[in-house]
Amino acid sequence: MSERTPGSPAEPTDPTESTQPIARVRVEVEGAAGLVVLDAPHRLNAVDPAMCAEIVAGVRRLDDDPAVRVIVVTGEGRGFCSGAPLSETGADMGVLDAGAEVVRTLLGARTPTVALVHGVAAGIGVPLALACDYVLAADEAPFVLAFSRIGLMPDGGATALVTASVGRARALRLAMTGERLDGRTAADWGLVAESVPREEFAARAEALLAELAGGATLALAETTAAVNAACPDVEAALALEDAGQRRLAATQDHLEGVAAFLAKRTPEFRAR
Repeated sequence: MSERTPGSPAEPTDPTESTQPIARVRVEVEGAAGLVVLDAPHRLNAVDPAMCAEIVAGVRRLDDDPAVRVIVVTGEGRGFCSGAPLSETGADMGVLDAGAEVVRTLLGARTPTVALVHGVAAGIGVPLALACDYVLAADEAPFVLAFSRIGLMPDGGATALVTASVGRARALRLAMTGERLDGRTAADWGLVAESVPREEFAARAEALLAELAGGATLALAETTAAVNAACPDVEAALALEDAGQRRLAATQDHLEGVAAFLAKRTPEFRAR
């Protein structure tokens, strides 16, 4: 991996800090590794529908390239992916369909996929990482399913992917409380494959990608397809999430949750 490959963890900041428009996605090939880099560092790589479409196109392009033996998904700057941007009118429901397609594409890729999570993964950023075959996280990188804090539910297949990784009790704990789980604990729980201290992240990422790219990628493809097939039905979860999320997006609780988040105050939910 080159020196400019993201891999320097840092503490997350509020993704609403900047009003700059969301940037796009870089797709690059470095040796045998294909990189899909979320490139909106001013928003901790929060994604909109167009950005999700670029991720899908990038993964498909790399998956069709015989020279690419491992696909990397990561983020530029301090974050991996902080979810979807919020405005006073609420969450962008366009990300619901677009994010689901990103997850489907990653789960269906025949080339081994690796998520390098050096900074915050929140909202749709969590299933975006978990849809990859291998997640390497920095010990300090937070994983956050804070949907309930804005009156919504997890989406992007998170209800299936998180449950398959950590079990029902812990999946509900993360979703119901919005607890921040650091990378080390995420690895201990089985949410991610591995975590390392921030100062070792770049070196470990380079070694891991070299190992996978030099491996029997055809065998890895068959293995990941079988393991994914053995997991809970992600398509069924996506359908339930879509219906539930659209109902919740129309509630007063969601608008209150967003207003409270933007104002940095405690929301007052009234089940309406």
